[in-house]
Amino acid sequence: MSGRAKAAFLFLAILLVDQIVKLYVEAVMLPGESISVISSVFHITYVLNSGAAFGIFEHQRGLFLGVAAAFCIAFLGFYPRLRRSGSLIHYGSVALAAGAVSNMIDRMRTGHVVDFFDFRVWPVFNVADIAIVLGTAGVLWALFIQKRDLHR
Repeated sequence: MSGRAKAAFLFLAILLVDQIVKLYVEAVMLPGESISVISSVFHITYVLNSGAAFGIFEHQRGLFLGVAAAFCIAFLGFYPRLRRSGSLIHYGSVALAAGAVSNMIDRMRTGHVVDFFDFRVWPVFNVADIAIVLGTAGVLWALFIQKRDLHR
């Protein structure tokens, strides 16, 4: 399988898993409802987040949609270069884009992002958020750690 095919699979897998889980949570839970998975440690909590990370910039739907659209256009424009920049940058960027697109779909569909992973010591988040964080970490690692190690 080519790198482009693997990237497409990764993108679609993140997008579909995130959207399917969100639709399931919406179908079986009410906003604010919480189900304990591991008492006092991990819950599934249905939260409608109208802001960005940690709920900042609440009710700025237009801003978030604009930023996400701009990011997607930039991603598509730079994709050929990203593909040649090494696996961490390539796949990290794909994961980041998939998470951004999935959260953008939520905002377009409902005006909110559906969050559900609740560890009670951190704000509630979703699969797309995990993809964004891991993708960003991979890109930053490649840019700053791997690059530094190559120049030693």
